[in-house]
Amino acid sequence: MSDARNVEPAIAQNAGTTTNVPLDVTVAAPAVPHLPTALPHLAEPSRRRRRRVALAVLVLLAGAVGGAYWWTHLAPALPPGIAYGNGRIEADPLDIDTKFAGRIYELKVDEGDMVKAGQTLALMDTRDLAESLKKAEAQVELARKAISEAEANAVQLRSQTVLAEQEIERTRSLVKNGWATKELLDQRQQQLDGAQAAERAGIARLNVAQHALEAATHDVELYKVNIADNTLVAPRDGRIEYRIANVGEVLPAGGKVFTMIDVSYVYMDVYLPTVTAGRIKVGDDARILLDAYPDIPIPAKVTFVASQAQFTPKMVETQTERDKLMFRIRVRIDPDRLRAHEDAVRSGLPGLAYVRFDSHAAWPENLQGRP
Repeated sequence: MSDARNVEPAIAQNAGTTTNVPLDVTVAAPAVPHLPTALPHLAEPSRRRRRRVALAVLVLLAGAVGGAYWWTHLAPALPPGIAYGNGRIEADPLDIDTKFAGRIYELKVDEGDMVKAGQTLALMDTRDLAESLKKAEAQVELARKAISEAEANAVQLRSQTVLAEQEIERTRSLVKNGWATKELLDQRQQQLDGAQAAERAGIARLNVAQHALEAATHDVELYKVNIADNTLVAPRDGRIEYRIANVGEVLPAGGKVFTMIDVSYVYMDVYLPTVTAGRIKVGDDARILLDAYPDIPIPAKVTFVASQAQFTPKMVETQTERDKLMFRIRVRIDPDRLRAHEDAVRSGLPGLAYVRFDSHAAWPENLQGRP
């Protein structure tokens, strides 16, 4: 027995073990850590997770309500013969520019102001033109005096010509009766020729003075026109959208001072596919429904149908992504109707334009409009 106990530790050492353990020694098992009864990932959701779930539910409900509102208000079921497209209300922009280089003297309006056609918007500094106008007016007076002098001179020369004609007639009678020499007749003829030439010269000087007066008068009118052109006025009724320059700034010829919108020409461009655009013609009845006023359909008319298809701009949403080539259709609001609501005109408002290309189709109730 003692030999066997001595051999087994040696065999274990030769096998590469790090510790020699006798065979009769009992080795204790390692302690097992205590496990919790419920794992952390199986616990109840935290308060943060409950909030996230509640927020997701609210978002879904809001989306459902919004989709239902859009379906019932913005995208009603349309009868055959009526098409619609998305677009934005636009008004023709008008640039108020300077005709001549100069300094801004005064601004009469500002951004957002409603203006009438012919209303003064800005004044340019015209002191140099005013002085040039005075000079031209002085030249007009000088030309008038020159004309008076030329007229008096012409009258004097005419009297000399008449006298020379009378003298030569008497001399001819005397020569015929032998009471005067032919030499005297020749002298009288030279005097008549000289008087007639002087009279023609006097008439020419009178014509020159008259043309000088006309030129000076034209200069006066030109300076008056230039001064008037330096008064910037509104070409049409509209609203001042932007003020580009300020008082005291020196602008070149064509410098922009204001940008205004023409409230009498308001339209919306929409893009429709070939099948629909091919049946639309100028003059067809239309309705515009703005997102800002979803319950107020605005009557309009088709004023333009593109003759060539084009790619739809990215800013305009279409009914289907499959239709890439579309035709541009312009519907314009009646100017008389705009004149009564010009304060409400806003450029850039998005909305829908409905076009009735079949005259027998009836407008839905929400697009019939108000009297």
